[in-house]
Amino acid sequence: MSTTAELLKQASELFPDEVVTSAHVRHFDLPLGAGRFALITLDNGHDHTKPTTFGPASLANLNAAIDQVEKEAADGEIVGVGLTGKPFIFAVGADLKGVEILKEYEHALAIGKGGHEVFKRLSKLAVPTFAYYNGAAMGGGVEVGLHCTYRTVSAALPAFSLPEVFLGLVPGWGGCALLPNLIGPEKAVSVIIENSLNQNKQLKGKQVYELGIADAIFEGADFLEQSLIWTAAVLKGELEIERPVIDRGEAWDQAVAKGRFIADSKVHGAAPAAYRALDIIAAAKNGDLQQGYDAEDKALADLIMGGELRSGIYAFNLVQKRGKRPAGAPDKNLARPVTKVGVVGAGLMASQLALLFLRRLEVPVVLTDIDQERVDKGVGYVHAEIDKLLGKGRISQDKANRLKALVSGVLDKAEGFSDADFIIEAVFEEIGVKQQVFAEVEAVAPAHAIFATNTSSLSVSEMASKLKNPERVVGFHFFNPVAVLPLLEIVRGEKTDDASLATAFAVAKKLKKTAVLTKDAPAFVVNRILTRFMGEIQNVIDEGTPVEVAEKAVEPLGLPMSPLVLLELVGPAIGLHVSETLNRAFPERFTVSPNLKAVVEAGKRGFYVYDSGKPELDPEVAALLKQGDSVLTEEQVRERVLDAVAQEIGIMLDEGVVAEAQDIDLCLITGAGWPFHLGGITPYLDREGVSERVNGKRFLAQGVASVPA
Repeated sequence: MSTTAELLKQASELFPDEVVTSAHVRHFDLPLGAGRFALITLDNGHDHTKPTTFGPASLANLNAAIDQVEKEAADGEIVGVGLTGKPFIFAVGADLKGVEILKEYEHALAIGKGGHEVFKRLSKLAVPTFAYYNGAAMGGGVEVGLHCTYRTVSAALPAFSLPEVFLGLVPGWGGCALLPNLIGPEKAVSVIIENSLNQNKQLKGKQVYELGIADAIFEGADFLEQSLIWTAAVLKGELEIERPVIDRGEAWDQAVAKGRFIADSKVHGAAPAAYRALDIIAAAKNGDLQQGYDAEDKALADLIMGGELRSGIYAFNLVQKRGKRPAGAPDKNLARPVTKVGVVGAGLMASQLALLFLRRLEVPVVLTDIDQERVDKGVGYVHAEIDKLLGKGRISQDKANRLKALVSGVLDKAEGFSDADFIIEAVFEEIGVKQQVFAEVEAVAPAHAIFATNTSSLSVSEMASKLKNPERVVGFHFFNPVAVLPLLEIVRGEKTDDASLATAFAVAKKLKKTAVLTKDAPAFVVNRILTRFMGEIQNVIDEGTPVEVAEKAVEPLGLPMSPLVLLELVGPAIGLHVSETLNRAFPERFTVSPNLKAVVEAGKRGFYVYDSGKPELDPEVAALLKQGDSVLTEEQVRERVLDAVAQEIGIMLDEGVVAEAQDIDLCLITGAGWPFHLGGITPYLDREGVSERVNGKRFLAQGVASVPA
């Protein structure tokens, strides 16, 4: 049997590039004469922009620090041990770069065991232990604190979470076993399952305290000082820490059942991590922690060697790294300053854009439309949204006044746009209308102004073709709701120059959007893939497969919503319009469904009614449907849909619509909410063998979003 130190030494040899965290021990006398104290500080030697993580060498350093304080505690030299982090960061968990390179099940098992063996020692010292959550704490950073006797948290702490399930793992260093035994199963399920599957929702310091994870909360400015005064009071017996009695009866089972319901509604059984975590929480009811740790080790190893986690890490890296350095973007030094923004149109989309530009750029924003009533309505919408932010305490009265003063509306484009640097149109999706708008804008705008179009499917080059300066037109396609979805497809037209493109990317960055460069191809990326996906669902329905079979067929993907619910959100008329655009471009692959046409002509908002609270096929829509007699099974439908998507992505990559398959995945994750456990889509198509069946090759090399060969 290897010792912990040997285990970690072997693991660190596999991971030579680890950013190593040191564990400094310093000693001092506590206030109130409470005695000599040892404080361990976790620090990787970098500032807060490179958070502290735990790889094998980092765990070995913490293990060595515990060796030291264990002896001091046993010898009666210290009365307690504290654990804290560098400024702004406590610790953000396991180093995922190390997980990515693991190829063997035994090595994956060693990662779990190594963390447990080190962290467990904190609960077995001869003196009480204290975790001081001074800054961001995630995953293993949260868990190391759970092994301590007491915890305090900073009121300024911005982010605290167990994000493992979101990535395709389980909290594997004590989280699943310890947290329900500390705060009860219902709250633990909320932190481990619900928050994770809710786009990795983070807790603030106050919530950490209110949940009972921390025993005390102090202001950020003198957090450690106050924590040490509190520690002294606890050690002297002047403060009694009371913890709730945990209900180990039916309430425990109900909490786990609720967790399964949440997991089913989010991933539909498609990703195993949430269910593995819930099994461990269910078993933790008996309070046997070692049994829980063993179950965590096994779950961790199984998941590390599975495709979902690799896809999850791949997706995480896409959003965190590639999303911040867009492939193909021109030199940022070419970007021009933007000191005033013009918005053509004052409808809902235009008003949402005006609000976004106003909040992020804080420069004058002017809206125009065809009559005063529409202009007033657009400006009114922006004012009302600013008032909502003020009401929620998100901005101050001063800021609200300043933002309102920056937004205006005019009828005369010459008056509004003569000094604008960036002008975006969000008018009716019709090429003639958009060409006319740009012609009117070009007549009055300054020579350096960039013209952006929010078109979802029309040709940017064609839109610019009648202008004197087509090189300044760029596609700037947002996704609805604008405030929520991070993706911005930036489209380079045939004549778009580098300065215009660089300005578009600079603006996107200020808007805090994930920008992806795309070629001027019909419907760009997301709408093209979704339309092919939806088109195939529509085809099998038209041919005779019942609606519910077609819908259920893609449930195993764990998508955020079913295809026909998505169609309802987009609007059947817009869905029809995009399918017609793509049918004109690629008639051999994109169809226009006669049934969808009938639904739109009948003025229906979607296929479903919700009278019972659940979606049920609208009888009026059912009466409109004309179906053939070819009925497919769910498996056959799924195969057809996935084959169509794999074919389309292959063609898009051959056409150079985006630089690489990674950009397709980044677009689907940030623009359509496709799950991390699919890695967007291409890792899933590779994993299921669809890519090779359809295109004769994988989209991604083995080891990218999969276990290395």
